[in-house]
Amino acid sequence: MHRAVVLWRIARLAVVAAFLAACARYYHPDSGFTTLIRFSTATHDTQLSAVRDLPKDEQPGGYDGAFYAQMAIDPLLRNPEIDRALDEPPYRARRILLSWTAHAIGLGRPAWILQVYAVQNMACWLLFAWLLWHVIPQTGAKSFALWTSCLLAHGLLVSVWLAVTDGPSALLIALAALGVERGWRWLPAIVLAAAGLARETNLFAATMFSKWIDRDARSWLRVSASVLIAAVPLALWMDYLRSIYRQRALAGGDHFTPGLDGVIWKLHLVWAEVQAAPFALRTMIDVTAIVGFFVQGGFVIRALATRERRSPWATVALTYFVLALMVKPAVWEGWPGAFTRVALPTTIAANVLMSRQNTPWWLIALANLGVFPGVRLFFMS
Repeated sequence: MHRAVVLWRIARLAVVAAFLAACARYYHPDSGFTTLIRFSTATHDTQLSAVRDLPKDEQPGGYDGAFYAQMAIDPLLRNPEIDRALDEPPYRARRILLSWTAHAIGLGRPAWILQVYAVQNMACWLLFAWLLWHVIPQTGAKSFALWTSCLLAHGLLVSVWLAVTDGPSALLIALAALGVERGWRWLPAIVLAAAGLARETNLFAATMFSKWIDRDARSWLRVSASVLIAAVPLALWMDYLRSIYRQRALAGGDHFTPGLDGVIWKLHLVWAEVQAAPFALRTMIDVTAIVGFFVQGGFVIRALATRERRSPWATVALTYFVLALMVKPAVWEGWPGAFTRVALPTTIAANVLMSRQNTPWWLIALANLGVFPGVRLFFMS
């Protein structure tokens, strides 16, 4: 038994080594890791002057990480150039945490800040590996599969690949859920407060505090205080943004719809892909991601209806499963689309719950089909 545990630990370390080796592919001597930030050649002239001429990689198509990286140069957003550099200034400004950490670790030096911002997701991936090492028991092949599936999920790997906020957000949510589960008094609320500054939708994870609800008034007071602690830092930051953007402080980021327009649109698209070219790479990417998503959701709903109804992992998983169902078609566009990042807390929590049950192999495999597009993107592109 001892020898088997050692071998599975070595296997986990091999996954970490493979991740680091893949990350090394994105390093270039001239521009460092800035490939991951996705600066666009089309926006070169509108970049902050402190960033424009720095050695960095620029590509024909940019992505959101470039906005947050530029915010890190001036994390209080006092530079008048910032509005020209961002696509939706009030919306981007709400997600300030990673910009603050990059500025602090980079010691305020623009060239250092860009490198720090680019590798923050890598560091969070490694912290996730360490956290899940302790959360998912090291008992054999199934535990290894579940641990690996979390780390190779499309949502987590694409967060590293695009240097966006989803991976660090999921890490903070997982840490808070672990704290609630283990009875830490106020730390989960403090961690969730930090998560709210990384991405405002992270505050939906406050549903995890429902574990503490009981019939007595004291439990309700504890839950209310925890929600308040989690919400206050973002509220204060929003008040600061209001002094800059006035009525526009709440503008942007309208990605949700009351119906299921986005997921229905995606299902129609996937069905058309299956009919036209069932074995095409794009079809397989879409099918594996969407099947994994719905299997995870079904597993979580069943877990909530039985033994896990008080589990913070289960409530968080259901929260983000429902949230993903309510995003607009734009979030479902692509192969497979940004919905895997929205549902990343569901992926992590579902695998944690599976590790605590006698979960059959077929269910583990179906729930984690999203590993295929993740591995293909990060390790093979």
